[in-house]
Amino acid sequence: MDYFSKIWAIMWKDIRGELRTKEIFSSMFIFSLLVLVIFNFSIDLLEVNPLDIAQGVLWIAFTFSGILGLNRSFLFEKENDCIQGLMLTPVDRSVIYFGKMLGNLVFMLVMEAITVPVFVVLFNITIYDKIFSLIIVIFLGTLGFVTVGTLFSAMSVNIKAREVMLPILLFPIVVPIIIAAVKSTGLILSGSPFGEIVSWLKLIIVFDIIYLVVSFLSFEYIIEE
Repeated sequence: MDYFSKIWAIMWKDIRGELRTKEIFSSMFIFSLLVLVIFNFSIDLLEVNPLDIAQGVLWIAFTFSGILGLNRSFLFEKENDCIQGLMLTPVDRSVIYFGKMLGNLVFMLVMEAITVPVFVVLFNITIYDKIFSLIIVIFLGTLGFVTVGTLFSAMSVNIKAREVMLPILLFPIVVPIIIAAVKSTGLILSGSPFGEIVSWLKLIIVFDIIYLVVSFLSFEYIIEE
């Protein structure tokens, strides 16, 4: 069984578990939908230009619903003592990290794929001619968020107040990616040319790489604790 097959096996384990319970996805989607509805009804879109706030609302929904999913990432293994089973498997610790990270990425991308159409309808925004650029920004922003989020999820799973500690640990670290993603999304929604977005995309990609390398190198020591 090669390296990538082992990663796929761990990722597929999480996906199959979620297909049975639907706990992570349902909580993430309901929360993101609730955020969009609350903002939609709390702001008079006849007086406020939706393009002035839409990108911020969208990434608030993504970020906070993502936290719910990350909180559950290692919790199933912790509650059922499966984390020891993962640790005893004859695989490199990075395999566990990449398997869990890719599982979290799939959950978030599916949630976002359903949330975006709801967002478009509620805020009456046209994205048909901007969908490709928007997909790139959402994917890169989500990748960076999940990359470091999976690491902190493993770090906080043994803490009693993990639901509180995870966002406290994670948010200060992912601020650069969230800001760049919000700025990029705003430029896309306002119809700016792709050239104006490239600098923000480069910033997201740089932080994605940094987070991935740091998480890869430090996961083994964190999971051993």
